[in-house]
Amino acid sequence: MNLLNMKYAIAIAETKSLNKAAEKLYIGQPALSRSIKELEANLGTSLFERSVKGMTLTPDGEKFIRYAKVILNKVDEIEEMFKTETDNKIRFSICVPRVSYICDAFVNFTRHLKNDGSIEIFYQETNAMRAVKNILNDDYKLGVVRFAESYAKYYDDMFREKSLESRIITRFKYVLIMSRHSPLAKLEQITFDDLGDYIEIAHADPYVPSLPVSEVKKEELSDNCQRHIFVFERGSQFQLLSENVDTFMWVSPVQKSLLEKFDLVQRYCVDNNREYNDVLIYRDDYRLSQLDNMFIEELVYSKRVNLDNCIIK
Repeated sequence: MNLLNMKYAIAIAETKSLNKAAEKLYIGQPALSRSIKELEANLGTSLFERSVKGMTLTPDGEKFIRYAKVILNKVDEIEEMFKTETDNKIRFSICVPRVSYICDAFVNFTRHLKNDGSIEIFYQETNAMRAVKNILNDDYKLGVVRFAESYAKYYDDMFREKSLESRIITRFKYVLIMSRHSPLAKLEQITFDDLGDYIEIAHADPYVPSLPVSEVKKEELSDNCQRHIFVFERGSQFQLLSENVDTFMWVSPVQKSLLEKFDLVQRYCVDNNREYNDVLIYRDDYRLSQLDNMFIEELVYSKRVNLDNCIIK
């Protein structure tokens, strides 16, 4: 349950109409209807009786609205308490996968931040499920989710259901990175079978929300490798790859400067034909800020420089 759904329910209770409440809240009627159904499902009870005359509260609905108003009033008091401190504070927040070109865009984005006024920046590297939840709970404004093209319909349907705007950033195929001194790097071409004797370094996050890991694994890259090290922090991954010649990792193409920093190389795998998508998401009732647009510009530029112009053997 979130505060936004409480506000939605109160607006409907006051107007006794889904359409009037949607106009008052400046959101679409279908999105409002989905939010109320989701709220009722979470509570396990009906809040409204629906008829041709409009929407009226059930006994449980009256009780819920009474408590919801108390909670929201307390929230308003807390916000007012800190309003003076935060009036001039500019915020930017985004959840992203652990991806080099996005990190590069973020670094460039921070160079453009002005030194006048107070600014708070939140940059969280996490999986797709957490990114979606953070945006729906209004903790973060922007997110980038990564998923296999084979799951595109699943995600498109979810974005529509959750009233999320989505923009494709890039579509790509994973490549392999490894130490420059790895025996893998010396092969003329690399196949799935060649990976069997090596250790795969992988992100310790599930790839797809709401799907069994066993099912996801069937759709993921080769399972020829039987040894895995799951790591949450990207710097540790690169250090492992750099210092252990028996390791490799599947990644979206990495910029040359980062490869040189850790003495790594990236190579195609001739057996890999699966495509992946990186998609920008945010709530469809959210208006992008100046900082949001600034970051998106850096993201598009970084993608063009680091992925589109990337040379891989």
